[in-house]
Amino acid sequence: MNKTLLIVQREYLSRVKNKTFLLTTILTPLLFVLFIVAITYFSIKGKEQLNVAVIDNNGFFKNNLKGTGAVKFDFPDGIDTSNYEAKGYSAVLLIPSFTDSVKSDYIIRSKKSIGLNTKGVIEEKINAAIEDHMLQQAGVDRHALDSIHKKSQIAEVKTLEERGGSAAESNQGLASGVGYVSGFLIYITMFIYGVMLMRGVMEEKTNRIAEVIVSSVKPFQLMFGKIVGIGAVGLTQFLVWVVLIFVLMFGAQLFIPHDVLDQVRTMQQNGGMMNNAMQASEAAQKIYGIKSVISTANWPLIIGCFIFYFLGGYLFYAALFAAVGSVVEDVQNSQSLTLPITMPIIFSFIIMSNAVQSPDTPIAIWGSIIPFSSPMVMMARVAYGVPGTVPYWQLALSVLSLVGGFLFTTWLAAKIYRTGILMYGKKVTWKEMIKWGFRRG
Repeated sequence: MNKTLLIVQREYLSRVKNKTFLLTTILTPLLFVLFIVAITYFSIKGKEQLNVAVIDNNGFFKNNLKGTGAVKFDFPDGIDTSNYEAKGYSAVLLIPSFTDSVKSDYIIRSKKSIGLNTKGVIEEKINAAIEDHMLQQAGVDRHALDSIHKKSQIAEVKTLEERGGSAAESNQGLASGVGYVSGFLIYITMFIYGVMLMRGVMEEKTNRIAEVIVSSVKPFQLMFGKIVGIGAVGLTQFLVWVVLIFVLMFGAQLFIPHDVLDQVRTMQQNGGMMNNAMQASEAAQKIYGIKSVISTANWPLIIGCFIFYFLGGYLFYAALFAAVGSVVEDVQNSQSLTLPITMPIIFSFIIMSNAVQSPDTPIAIWGSIIPFSSPMVMMARVAYGVPGTVPYWQLALSVLSLVGGFLFTTWLAAKIYRTGILMYGKKVTWKEMIKWGFRRG
């Protein structure tokens, strides 16, 4: 046992003290935020801008065809398909003679292909213009109709999840967001640390260091120590990220005016209302709304399940990655052997993406129980609530199956590792590896 702890300590400290680990641990959250900001910025700035010249002989489209931020409609004189580009227009829209309830082709010509979203916007605006014209013919004021529609949007649905004799508010948006982020983090870490473990085993085998280590410790102790040591590195990184998030949240509150924070506290004490006739500021209402949404989640359960499934998923697949690393001597030979390991991880991510939207489908339920996919899929479902969406028996069965799966893969990988770590110059297949695993002795 002492030898195993020494291996764990060596694997852990050699990576935690590495400058690369320190930089990635601190910079990754910042880069993640910058990545989201960049995507948002370019999705807004990168939209296609189209200036369309319209040729219409019907007359009513000029007042009814409204543009958007991405598409602008003009009705200039003397424009045709041969000179629209010289006049500074990106495209020309040819509108046919209008006949009630008769479907017609509205042709748009341009020098370059128009994006699918932009095409959909143009079609939507044309249909809206036709609708306005038909409403006007029927004597209906479009502006009055729009005003009524806007004023009628007063219903706000709140969902309550029954828990015994009481009911608590649930939030599907928060649950889907937490479930997706949790599942995605587990997906990434299983790949990163699994491959890291495999490369570490390969390097020790190639450098013949494994021969020296195995002479003083058992192969199982060596493999288990490496798995636990690298897993502890991943858990440390996650805990540092959690601390950084709380520090950033606390630091952000320092920039909020005290009067706004006082209003938020008053609203929290009075169920969203102020003590007197004063109206809460818009900033206070937004902060109160965010805190109210966050409070609907069972954070102790979510964090506890995340740590368990993070470690359980890593341990389940890490043993298999270690087994592959013990039988190969270069990265190219490992690709065909890692495919049966990586494919279930990818399929699990696909199931998780669907479970985030529909946590009660049969594939989501079984995917959250089977150990190959449960680390990601169960996190997508747990965020929706226990025992509401996820009954206790499903959570317990998922936990037990993952523990059993880890013990099985560790046992199988240990037998493969014992034979493969000292074998050189031979290409091994999964068929041979399975034979080693189930061979007696």
